Parts: sequence; C-alpha cells; structure tokens
Amino acid sequence: MSDKPLPTIDPDSAPFWAACGEGRLDLPHCRACARPHFPPRALCPHCHEVGCDWRAAAGTGTIHTFTVARRPAHPGFKDEVPYVVALIDLDEGVRMMSNIVTDDPDAVAIGQRVEVVFDKVTDDLTMPKFQRID
Repeated sequence: MSDKPLPTIDPDSAPFWAACGEGRLDLPHCRACARPHFPPRALCPHCHEVGCDWRAAAGTGTIHTFTVARRPAHPGFKDEVPYVVALIDLDEGVRMMSNIVTDDPDAVAIGQRVEVVFDKVTDDLTMPKFQRID
C-alpha cells in the first residue's frame, strides 16, 4: 500500500479509473450536448443535464501552466522531489491536472505538447501522468 494520499473513487469517477487501469484515458461526454467534461460528475457543466457516455481520448494535449514542487506537498512524496504538477489542455477541450514525468523539471515549459503515460500506483489504482512529446 502506498503512503501517498490517493484519489477517492466514487460512482461518477469509477469508469475513468477503470479505463486508466486498462491503459486508456476515457472522458465523460454528455448524452444531451455531446461535450466532454472533466472531472467526471453526474451533472454536465455545459448544459446541466444528467447522464454521460464514456469515450477514449487521444491522450495528447498542451501544458497550460505548471509548477515544480521542490518541497513535498505530503511526506509520501519526499522521495520524488523535484516533481512537476501541471494543468494539461487535452486535445478534446478539457483541462486536467496531472504530473509531468521528466528527468529534467527545468526543461518543462508552457505550451509544450504532452502525451499520457500510466503509472500503476497500487494493484487497484493506475494514475494518468504525462510526458513531453519531443
């Protein structure tokens, strides 16, 4: 078991985490307006209707902004500093917070293209992270 804080998997987000475990980045798309949204939730943030279908995302996007954590936000991350936390604008039009996997945090920049990679944190949880597309 990890000593890091882990996300809470609820009924709205369970399909997202299940897809990550299978190596896919799936996004909810509203059944009424067909627009994707993130994070997963029962109510569409665009048209306020209930109900979504899940579709595979391309898994690519652009770094909107980021920070380099040189001090751990939690003791469980002490062995990972420095690490990069970023807001990623996915090509589907939603924004997701995640980590940028890199050996050189100082080389990360706003506007860089990234692609998803998956990190199996526990037997039951796989986290989507991103790496630069060179």
